[in-house]
Amino acid sequence: MSALIRPFIWLRRFRHRCGYGVHSPFAFEMITDLFYEKLPYYAYERLSERERREGSSSWRKAERKKVKRMLFRLVNRIQPDTVVMAGMPTAASIYLQEGCLKQQYTEIQTSEQLHAFQGSQVDFLYIHAPGRVAFAREVFHALAARTGNKSVFAVSHIHASDGMKRLWEEIKNDAHTGITFDLYDIGIVFFDKERIKQHYLVNF
Repeated sequence: MSALIRPFIWLRRFRHRCGYGVHSPFAFEMITDLFYEKLPYYAYERLSERERREGSSSWRKAERKKVKRMLFRLVNRIQPDTVVMAGMPTAASIYLQEGCLKQQYTEIQTSEQLHAFQGSQVDFLYIHAPGRVAFAREVFHALAARTGNKSVFAVSHIHASDGMKRLWEEIKNDAHTGITFDLYDIGIVFFDKERIKQHYLVNF
């Protein structure tokens, strides 16, 4: 069913592609140079091989290839000291880890692990919790309080259910968050409060 409706989603969001109508230099650069980056990165072949070697059945169809590669580029760009993956582990964990080799990587799958999580600032968080809206909300609010101006969160499945749509609206309107990008499959959240808070729809 997802494959059948994908063309209609793409057409509905067509006017939001390639940075058309975006005046912010930062947002335009993110859309054109990172989200729509077409050049082959040095690590793509190695990442695909590692994914085939280490993959499990639970990873299948968890994220589209271009989403995983975009996450790699995003982590590679910001070079976070701490990366947290919350929810169901997927192949994206490989891309997150390879994006910045100096990072401290942590996986959180339960509320107990979230409460036990130690550390200071969270530089990058990926929430992948399809069907677990309450957990995704709990993770966001717990870790949004531990962000800085350079922190970035990525939230998958923001249009997968009414609950996730409501959560995405909460995230956009939260006092901690700044610029956000809705890429349909995933939402990207920046916490730089020095930039004017705006919300962008991107036909990714």
